[in-house]
Amino acid sequence: MAEEISESPSHPPETSATPPPAPPQQQPESEIFDPKTMRKTKPGLKRLFLTFSVLLSFLVGFPFLFKSVEIYRSPLPFGDIDNVSSDIISNPLLFPCHLQAIFLHSNPKSSINLNLEELELSIRSKITKFTSEAPPQCGACTDNFTLSLTLDDRDCSQSPSSFYKCGTIRAVDLDFSDDESVDEALKSVDLDFGGKVYSVVVVNGGDVDGVKAVVGKYRHGWIVGRDWGVGEVGERLAETFVKVFLNGGREEGLIHGEFMPVGADGRIVLSFNLLNADPSDWIYDWDFQKIDETLLTPMLEALGPIANISVESQVLYHTPKSSFSSWDEKLGSYIFSTKDLPFFVSFPQVPDYALYVPSAKECPLLLQLPNGEISKTNAFISPMWGGVMVWNPQSCSRDSDSGLPVRHLISPEDLQMVFEVFVGQFRQLFGIKSDSLYVGALGTYSLLASEKGFTEWELDVLSRQHTCFNLHSSSTTLGSLSRLVQSLPRMIITDEIGKQVKFSLEAAKLALRNASLGVYDASAVSSRQARSLAEDAFFHPSIMSVSYYSFEHCFAVYSPFFLPVSMHVLLAALREWRRYKQEKAKYLLWKAKEKVTS
Repeated sequence: MAEEISESPSHPPETSATPPPAPPQQQPESEIFDPKTMRKTKPGLKRLFLTFSVLLSFLVGFPFLFKSVEIYRSPLPFGDIDNVSSDIISNPLLFPCHLQAIFLHSNPKSSINLNLEELELSIRSKITKFTSEAPPQCGACTDNFTLSLTLDDRDCSQSPSSFYKCGTIRAVDLDFSDDESVDEALKSVDLDFGGKVYSVVVVNGGDVDGVKAVVGKYRHGWIVGRDWGVGEVGERLAETFVKVFLNGGREEGLIHGEFMPVGADGRIVLSFNLLNADPSDWIYDWDFQKIDETLLTPMLEALGPIANISVESQVLYHTPKSSFSSWDEKLGSYIFSTKDLPFFVSFPQVPDYALYVPSAKECPLLLQLPNGEISKTNAFISPMWGGVMVWNPQSCSRDSDSGLPVRHLISPEDLQMVFEVFVGQFRQLFGIKSDSLYVGALGTYSLLASEKGFTEWELDVLSRQHTCFNLHSSSTTLGSLSRLVQSLPRMIITDEIGKQVKFSLEAAKLALRNASLGVYDASAVSSRQARSLAEDAFFHPSIMSVSYYSFEHCFAVYSPFFLPVSMHVLLAALREWRRYKQEKAKYLLWKAKEKVTS
């Protein structure tokens, strides 16, 4: 045993070749994978899809929400409204007027000793003088007129723009003592040439004392006198043209402060009332239908271009006046003064005309004027609303106490007189003089009355006046509507409102065009339509019945319902998207590690 051990060598034998290195030892998978930063499976899209589906459904629903609260707005022509309004407001509406003076001599063989050019310059200067006394008024034509003169003598001198043909009128054929016959004779020769010319016939000579000036029922007048001078006749003609034909005989200018209230739709309802104060004394009735046919209907037809006027009547009983009257021994009647007028009767909010029949205990009842005189018509007017006339029966003794009171009918003569007073009041409410005289600076002019209640030149004045008023009213209304619509983006504008605005603008433009051509009736009708349509658009029920609010108010109302849920959905989508990106990054990191280790 010892020998075997001793015989074993102390070192191993040397070899001639180096052995190959051992292969690297592979790390276990548990040491490569970190569950906090890696994942072996690809992250799924199910949660992300569901979350974004909910978000997408909210995003898709918002347009439907906005559509459900959308306000329909018909497009309005704001530019046209501004243009028409600026044209009407900034530029005074000037109607063209054609003025014509015709000079005749009572002796056809004599010459008129007047210079045509000097006369025209004199008339123009006097017209300028009269128009400069008052500021220019809308609807006037004193700054837009033509003037033509004719010396109808044996030489026949005329202005180049004259409408008149020499020899048409012969002074010897006219009876200047009969104004009605002269008026009809001048009408028969058509001096106004289709309603476009205002004419004044000046006659040198004639069987009159001093100067006689008359304005007829149509668009002409005449002045008769002797030995005219250029300055005098020029001032007479200028006063007739400006003060009478163009201004309607009013000193305050064309636009009157208060005139008959025409409704926005161009309608007027005239209510005529017969008031029996005490039916136990007497009862009076009237034949209103006959007066309506003979007196009122022609007047209302003449005023047709200005307003659509209808008439109603009624007989009322037990209608005592609200004021007190006192007995006057000197006059032998009961007196009420102008201080009592506001309390006499109550007026409704329509033009109202009342014929008051007093009771027996205050009959006769007379109106005393502020100057102490008794009113000739026994009537008074309530500005803008109507008039009242007190009619006393011929016998103030009451009917028999036995039995029922007898019903009386007002005689046609008395009724005619009553309604002539009402027509005069009606004229005053329209701003036209009710008397038959105009007192000018150079004298007095006789104004012939028309059976229609208004002469043709007075109707021209009213047409120009109401055309101007209606156009200003329509432009103001449309301008207010335009500003209101633009200030409220959520205001409902229906197609009907859009059409009304469009048609109103068209009617206003047509009225302006007719006014520039001097077609007074057509311009009045168009302006009335423009005003009516503008008022209908502004006060349309679809506008008035809804309370409008801004978009900020709409957001404040709906946000408490939708904002909390929307925020949760949006935050959930962002959180899920961030989680998906993190999980995908873990998966990509694991794949990279796995690739390196393999």
